[in-house]
Amino acid sequence: MPEIKLEHVTKRWKNFYAVDDLNLVIDNNAFVTLLGPSGCGKTTTLRMIAGLETPTSGRITIGDRVVYDSALGINIPANKRKVGFLFQNYALWPNMTVYENISFGLSNIKESMPKVNFEAKNNARLAEILKNPADVKRVVEECRDKKGKLDEKKAVIKLIDEYTISQYTAKKLFAYHIEEGRDVSAEAEALARKAEEAVAANGLNEKFEYVKDGKVVEEVRKLSKEEIDLSVRRVSRIVKISMFMDRYPAELSGGQQQRVAIARTLAPEPTVLFMDEPLSNLDAKLRLEMRYELQRLHVETGSTFVYVTHDQMEAMTLATQICLINNGVLQQYEAPLKVYARPNNLFVADFVGNPSINFIEAKGSQQADGAIALSFLGGLQAKFRSAEGVDLAKWFAERDAAVEADAAALREAAREKGYVEKGNKDETFKYHIAKVNEEDDALAEEPVLTNEDFVLGVRPEFIEIDPNGAVEGEIYGAMPTGMESTIKVRVGEFLLTGVVFGSTLFKIGEKIRFNIDGDKIMLFDRKGGKCISLGRLDF
Repeated sequence: MPEIKLEHVTKRWKNFYAVDDLNLVIDNNAFVTLLGPSGCGKTTTLRMIAGLETPTSGRITIGDRVVYDSALGINIPANKRKVGFLFQNYALWPNMTVYENISFGLSNIKESMPKVNFEAKNNARLAEILKNPADVKRVVEECRDKKGKLDEKKAVIKLIDEYTISQYTAKKLFAYHIEEGRDVSAEAEALARKAEEAVAANGLNEKFEYVKDGKVVEEVRKLSKEEIDLSVRRVSRIVKISMFMDRYPAELSGGQQQRVAIARTLAPEPTVLFMDEPLSNLDAKLRLEMRYELQRLHVETGSTFVYVTHDQMEAMTLATQICLINNGVLQQYEAPLKVYARPNNLFVADFVGNPSINFIEAKGSQQADGAIALSFLGGLQAKFRSAEGVDLAKWFAERDAAVEADAAALREAAREKGYVEKGNKDETFKYHIAKVNEEDDALAEEPVLTNEDFVLGVRPEFIEIDPNGAVEGEIYGAMPTGMESTIKVRVGEFLLTGVVFGSTLFKIGEKIRFNIDGDKIMLFDRKGGKCISLGRLDF
């Protein structure tokens, strides 16, 4: 499967930038989730790669083929990009059976393909199977009911699955009635001889394709019924719906309908499979089951999956890489656990994680020993010790230089012909501080921030209850779920969320002591929202 490369891809409507200068490389056989809030540009990105939306500018490459280039005027239509698209709405034809729904797209394919002698190919396959009649007999005999009556339909399906053949070949095989003890050695020899004669007379290769001057002959044609049936049976086995071929969509559950939609998308063997929130219509339990199925499907097909979702749990559990987007701008593109443990900025830290991360505003400065002395939560004092040995003065200088470079690049771009100023401006993410008495952020005045203003990011699992803990608090709320409890701890007027593993019961109002433990506590620059470093707190 191919690599997908996006270079400076932009999509705007007037001055609204749905996708803003996106650069992205999706590796071969990756499972990438495009994650972000509603309206962030993830579906637009997916549709541009698939060819369902035309970018305003940029370049998109799938494998070694450029499918869009604004400078060169290249824009290959969606049906020529060899990609599959799975929509949120399954879009199954209600008047067609499962088999007909899956095969419908295949029957409309007409393109240059190798010229194949299907009669010789089928004769050779039948001859090969008939050489071992005892195996055929065993398969067919398994399809008798308790009274000994043979179920022909079941026997044909069993032969299809056993020998990976089409229903047409399976019916021919069943017609020999080997279960009755017939000797089919003569028929097997005759079929083999016919196949050999066809190969000799027409110059066929081992795949029974016509060859001329050492090259496989190609012709513009449609898929044969045999090829269509083999493709339908192949994908139905992958998604485990072989038993539903004669049913109609209304006779299937939501999960089964989803499997049919996946099979229909896989049948033409797309180079890439795009999925736009395909599980959002399912209930919670079925959604979880389908996540496992998609994981398995990704491994079995070896395809490149690009998956759009706003559900960060789906992104974390399914993806090999998460592409997190906000306001049309790429925020972070890394492995799920890296995004969770080392977010680039406040937005990423807030969006990924359930329960949500705790943000704590702090003031402080770096000491001679390298530690950063902080004051937070209404007067608590602690030292943040960076695991990365950060030098704050140098970090702030690099931050200011990067801001100036971005501003200079924007001024340069504004001088170019056709430049359109971005209407949906990019702003530093406004994080939420949980308090006992919530304040209306719209009424609050914007503070004047300095290089002494920070934000600590504390994941709920870092709140560790300890009778000798450094911080005193009060249980403000508790939600036990069996294996763990999610608690709200009040510290002064602030609320912190913690996760406590085990079946401990907590009483509201109960006084506790706890530590903010771990060496992956995040220190953010409050002014720009970027993550400065990971580290620990020493009280």
